[in-house]
Amino acid sequence: MSRRKRKFKREITADPKYNSTVIAKFINQVMRKGKKSTAEKVVYQAFDIIEKRTKQEPTQIFDEALKNVSPVLEVKSKRIGGANYQIPIEVRTQRKATLAMRWIIGTARTGRGKPMSEKLATELIAASKKEGEAMKKRENIQRMAEANRAFAHFA
Repeated sequence: MSRRKRKFKREITADPKYNSTVIAKFINQVMRKGKKSTAEKVVYQAFDIIEKRTKQEPTQIFDEALKNVSPVLEVKSKRIGGANYQIPIEVRTQRKATLAMRWIIGTARTGRGKPMSEKLATELIAASKKEGEAMKKRENIQRMAEANRAFAHFA
């Protein structure tokens, strides 16, 4: 039994343009140093670029990218009898989305020379086609979980 206070999830208000809480969360993760208007600008410009390049609804591409990048399994370190084991654990729904967003934004940030909106658009399009750096990251996590399946009984 834990003695901590219970943490309550705060409701995120939907973003003004697409009226979606998922996109609002994405904008919040892109945001740096509390500059929300800048983050909104970056994400909306990325969506415009996606629309120009793919001739599809950017929200569809975004949803597809998140679905493709979100992992099913991840590994968690656990110390058992003086040894650390990497134990594969199923990822909860909320965490799936958060990890997918984090990886997409992270890979977009690493690129140099282009504006963030362009890099973000490129990464989202690639992820929706099941390719790109964020997908590689997901594949690696899945592979590690598969390799450590023998320790699943420790979970």
